[in-house]
Amino acid sequence: MKYALLIYSEPSGEASPEEMAQVMEAYGKFTASINERGINLGGEALDGVETATTVRVRNDETLTTDGPFAETKEVLGGFYLIDVADLDEAIAVAAQLPGSWHGSVEVRPLWDWEGAQQT
Repeated sequence: MKYALLIYSEPSGEASPEEMAQVMEAYGKFTASINERGINLGGEALDGVETATTVRVRNDETLTTDGPFAETKEVLGGFYLIDVADLDEAIAVAAQLPGSWHGSVEVRPLWDWEGAQQT
């Protein structure tokens, strides 16, 4: 099954260069690990929330709002797409992700377009 691992953390630009280097090294090791296991389908870091635009359509009118879609203390900072056997394995992989150590990782299955039934 395919899962998105959505990485949330508190927005903070106060990390020291040494702390950032440690975090980036941990992400590099995590990425290498899931690459070696053949379960990494991709992923990216996202630019800051100050660059986000939220789009809603109401009554055929497109409305845009600067910023992320919700009021929250933590913000979506990036994601990985993985392909594993089941939710238990996806949770185990998410627990190894450095973002889970100080923030949170939402594990969400991808929509199964081929298995979806049309009504």
